[in-house]
Amino acid sequence: AGFGDDAYADWMWHTMAHEEGIDLSASRRFPDFHSPLTASVATQGDRAMVTHGHELPEPLSMLIADAPAARAAVVDLAGETSWWADLARRGSKIFADIGFDETGRWDLSDLAPLAHCHAFTPNALEAMSYTRTDSPDRAVRALAERVPLAVVTDGAAGSYAIDGSTGEEAYCPAVPVTATDTTGAGDVFAAAMVLGTLADWPLAERLKFASLCSALAVQQFGGSLAAPGWGDITDWWRHLSDAADGGDLRAAYTRDGYCFLDDVVPDHQVQGRRRAQGTFALRSDAGKH
Repeated sequence: AGFGDDAYADWMWHTMAHEEGIDLSASRRFPDFHSPLTASVATQGDRAMVTHGHELPEPLSMLIADAPAARAAVVDLAGETSWWADLARRGSKIFADIGFDETGRWDLSDLAPLAHCHAFTPNALEAMSYTRTDSPDRAVRALAERVPLAVVTDGAAGSYAIDGSTGEEAYCPAVPVTATDTTGAGDVFAAAMVLGTLADWPLAERLKFASLCSALAVQQFGGSLAAPGWGDITDWWRHLSDAADGGDLRAAYTRDGYCFLDDVVPDHQVQGRRRAQGTFALRSDAGKH
C-alpha cells in the first residue's frame, strides 16, 4: 500500500504494523502526500461513500513483487489487475469483489480478471446485474462458471455459495440483528470467507461464520473499526450458549447451527484489543498535555 506523511498515515501505519501485526515491508510512504479521506454516510438501510484523494506518485504494481508470500489475497475488480496473474502463479488464492457500476452498463468485460481468481464475492444487485439474472441463486450459478468459489450476499436475506473445487452448494440465512451501520460488512464477510477457506471448513460453516462476522460488524459504527475480533466472536458464542442452557429456544436453535464454533473460539480469556480503535492525536498535541 501507499501511505502519505500526514498524521492519519502515521496512525494507520502504527495500527497495522504494531497492533494488527501486518507486514508493511513492501509498502511505501510518500513525502508531501496526504492520505485519502472517505466519508461513509449510513442512512435508510443503505450507505454511500464520498472520497477525496489523489493518485499515488508511483503505481503499486512495482511493489507487488517484493510483497511477502501470501496464501490468499483480497482484491477489487475495479482496481489495478495487471499483477494478478503473477500473484496466482505464486500460489495465492485471489478473492475478488466489485462495487456498484455507476455507469449502469454492467459490462461483462469487467469480469475478465476473474480468470486469475479463486473466489468472487459480489452482493446480489451486482451479481444479478452482471449475469443478467433475476435472483441471487441464479446469479451464483452463473458466476460459478467463472470461478471455483462463487458467493453472492443478499443482506438480511442471507447468502448463497457454490464451491466447484469441493462440489458443495450452500445457502445461509443472515444472523438477525439490528443494523447500525453497514459500512464494511462486505469486506468483513469476505475476510471471514478467506479464513474459512484456508482452514478447509465445509462451505456451510464458512457461510455461517462470514454471516456472523458481518452481523457483529453492522451493529457498530465504522468500517474496519467495526470488524469483530476473536473477543467479539467469543463473547457472542458464550452469551448464546448461556442463553440456550437457560432455556431460550431461539438461542438453542441458533446454537445448533453454529456448534462448529466450539472448536474455533479460544477457550482462554482473549487479551488486548477486541477491535481497532478509532482515536488518534497529532504529534503536536503531545506537548500540550
